[in-house]
Amino acid sequence: MGAQQVRDGFRELYGTAPEGVWSAPGRVNLIGEHTDYNDGFVMPFALPHTTVAAVARRADGVLRLHSADVGGGVVELRLEDLAPGSDRNWTAYPAGVVWALREAGHPVTGAEVHLASTVPSGAGLSSSAALEVVIALALNDLFDLGLQRWQLARLCQRAENVYVGAPTGIMDQTASACCEEGHALFLDTRDLSQRQIPFDLAAEGLRLLVVDTRVKHAHSDGEYGRRRAGCERGAALLGLDALRDVPYDGLGAALERLGGDEEAVRLVRHVVTEDERVERTVDLLRAGETRAIGPVLVAGHASLRDDFRISCPELDLVVDTALASGALGARMTGGGFGGSAIVLAEVADVDAVTKAVEEAFAAAGLTAPRVFEAVPSAGARRLS
Repeated sequence: MGAQQVRDGFRELYGTAPEGVWSAPGRVNLIGEHTDYNDGFVMPFALPHTTVAAVARRADGVLRLHSADVGGGVVELRLEDLAPGSDRNWTAYPAGVVWALREAGHPVTGAEVHLASTVPSGAGLSSSAALEVVIALALNDLFDLGLQRWQLARLCQRAENVYVGAPTGIMDQTASACCEEGHALFLDTRDLSQRQIPFDLAAEGLRLLVVDTRVKHAHSDGEYGRRRAGCERGAALLGLDALRDVPYDGLGAALERLGGDEEAVRLVRHVVTEDERVERTVDLLRAGETRAIGPVLVAGHASLRDDFRISCPELDLVVDTALASGALGARMTGGGFGGSAIVLAEVADVDAVTKAVEEAFAAAGLTAPRVFEAVPSAGARRLS
């Protein structure tokens, strides 16, 4: 979706040109799942799939929203009426960002917005974060708010947590706002420190595929929230602020302290081992051992499937089939309960792996998956 196309759509809707056009990408999480709200480590990278917004300021306290991807006309909201829980539609995400900015004292007086997106919705690729971040970046520029990228990500997270009511961590918004082309982002979600780790698969004869199972999920559903509450309970039982504070070499002792609390044992074990897998992946990539991350991805999937229990038959089918067809590694990615898996493979094996996965879905009577290459891309930016 090009900037000019979205600009033209804005002019057709509102009868005037926008003041600018911005984009924000979806993301794939290479490793580090459900660690962000436990103050842990994550390692996402941005996709070339983006949400594009043409935006102009208003001074009358009115927010007008339109999406080329959603049926219906322009939705008009008054800023004074914006309140958490007041909107259960797609408009809650951009409206929540405006609410969060104003709640933080920033002088946003209204806007007209036209949006279009190529980020698959419900696929675990952060379509909601892309929508939030593109609005935040546009308003930051137009109203000269002077906010840094990490601050925009924090405000977008608050919009999703409080306004929308989805208890997500900080990873998705930070990835959309801060990733760099050709890199994965090593993010410490406790202090928000970042390191850009070179991740040039093509130079090494490798590809990372995303397999969208087309099984939809929603983070605001109860299962995500229950996992988060369970992690917080586990930390409380251990007398810690967050599960990040359980050292990997002290995991066995921590699990013993949880006694017979089987759920807490599973959740704690996943988070602590997943943080270690993120650090191991960083070390391997920095050492140029990209192929060696394959088994780390597989171990991550097993932990998400067996300990965190957020996989599903379709995701397991992708992983098992890809590995049996020669992939170096595979795992589910995103919040779980559907969405997408990632597959690391040699270039020469991509076609065979893709064909095997598609045939496995057909044999199981499932809707054909969407398979595409994940190319580490740039974060949010102004296009014009």
